[in-house]
Amino acid sequence: MRLIIIFSLILLLYANAVYTAETQKHTYRPENGYVPDQETAIKIAVAVWTPIYGKKQIEKELPYKAILKNGIWYVSGSLPKNSLGDVAEAEVSKENGCIIRISHGQ
Repeated sequence: MRLIIIFSLILLLYANAVYTAETQKHTYRPENGYVPDQETAIKIAVAVWTPIYGKKQIEKELPYKAILKNGIWYVSGSLPKNSLGDVAEAEVSKENGCIIRISHGQ
């Protein structure tokens, strides 16, 4: 009887270790977040804007600018001086790279 209890405990511990290893995968979290700089924020925004608004439209809005406020990158396109219209806008989380908002101005 004692052998069965010991064997059951070993089996239970092994099953728990296997389950834990499979469900808790390693992930790397950079100290400065997944989007540490303007260049990265702009690349993410352009990658999302392009299939929505089209490559030609997004390329017309160069140069792009990105400003970091309270952990959110605010990315936008530009228009030539004295031009009327709207530009693409994006809000990207510095911490995890999630897209918070996409727009093409109003």
